[in-house]
Amino acid sequence: MKLPDPINKYLDKYSSTRWILESANTSNISTAIVVPAICEYTQIRRLLQSLSENYREYFDSTLIIFVINNLLISNDEIKNDNRKSLELLRSIHENKSKNYGANDELINNIRSSGLRMAIVDASTEGKELPEKNGGVGLARKIGMDLALKVFNYSAQDKKIIVSLDADCTVDKNYISEIHNQFNKRNLSAAVINFRHDIESDSETQHAIICYEIFLRYYVLGLRFADSSYAFHTIGSCMACDYESYIKVEGMNKRKAAEEFYFLEKLAKHVPVNKIISTTVYPSSRSSWRVPFGTGQKVKRFISTAQDEYILYNPKCFIVLKDWIKLFNSDNEVYSCNYLDKVKKINSHLYQFLTAQNFENYWEKILLNSKSLEQINKQKLKWFDGFRTLKLIHYLRDTSFPSINMFDALDELLKLNDVHSIPQRGQKNIPSIEIQKEYLSILRELDFYVLIANSDLSE
Repeated sequence: MKLPDPINKYLDKYSSTRWILESANTSNISTAIVVPAICEYTQIRRLLQSLSENYREYFDSTLIIFVINNLLISNDEIKNDNRKSLELLRSIHENKSKNYGANDELINNIRSSGLRMAIVDASTEGKELPEKNGGVGLARKIGMDLALKVFNYSAQDKKIIVSLDADCTVDKNYISEIHNQFNKRNLSAAVINFRHDIESDSETQHAIICYEIFLRYYVLGLRFADSSYAFHTIGSCMACDYESYIKVEGMNKRKAAEEFYFLEKLAKHVPVNKIISTTVYPSSRSSWRVPFGTGQKVKRFISTAQDEYILYNPKCFIVLKDWIKLFNSDNEVYSCNYLDKVKKINSHLYQFLTAQNFENYWEKILLNSKSLEQINKQKLKWFDGFRTLKLIHYLRDTSFPSINMFDALDELLKLNDVHSIPQRGQKNIPSIEIQKEYLSILRELDFYVLIANSDLSE
């Protein structure tokens, strides 16, 4: 199949030919779900079972791409686990039973379901990821770039690249809802609803509740401030169409925070919408796989290395809200006018903008923009998600130190007109049941706010 010119240009410039796609059949694909995996044999079996239980309406046009990866210097345990994963996946899609009994229930379930899979071997000798930039970002990029080669570009349906992780499970309507939401709402990019498992009595329960509260609190603060970057940046919960993917020059090769920078880049070019009609369930385990994120947060919590029950002071988001309102207004033209008003909002906000060379950047924006629309696009690109986070950290370090998690929650919930706040008495760290109540409120608030901001009429 001949690829469209923009795809060929992207692949020639940004993609590698070192890795190939192993698959029995890649015809008629409109959705590709890319799953990077390192030392995930047990989790892959669990994920496959979850995916095979999905509604089968779009199985024929969906391809699950597993990128089994490690470095040359990875230890034998990782390489052996990856070898088992490759054997499992090849046994399924090649319809062979090598090393697996004929009664392997999972293999039989996958084969009978019609779920379509492909494999990228970035693990065995000579195919390992390079040590310099080998990690989850590159693994995602390899799978996403290869997805561009299998889409049926003659079909009318959106060609969707979905990012998932091997240690997740998904709702039964996961595949169908991603397809339907992108096509009915004409989405260019989206983040998908998520929920960690908090019902078990394992040692990670406290850690994952604390971490999910942190994630949802930060996005709620951004939403309160009317930030354009008020969305969750979770690698297992993001998707975009192929046009948007090549527009932002594809996935980055970062070993961590790759999802943050990828979604931020998308948000500078297209709206990042939310899909709330299905849910991804990320693992709650501790993990060594990335230097930060869920696994490392859980690991750090369990080690009691630092106080995890603190959050940004809500006053940081009040300053952010005032700044965004001022910056996004059409009334100011000169940087000096902005900075004069910024001084009245917060002196440390003024110091931050000065350190960020705001005055020079603003003059360049005016010089290179011929319309108000262009100015607004440049505003979005300059005060992006990373600079927003830097401002919050600057305010934390200079004006408003982080405070007790539940004091912060009470204050931010009130700022968002939520008054049914859990009764925790005088305890700085309430019982696990009260913590669950806080998380439930954040989840529901996230859900209903997303409904209000989403076009679900279709």
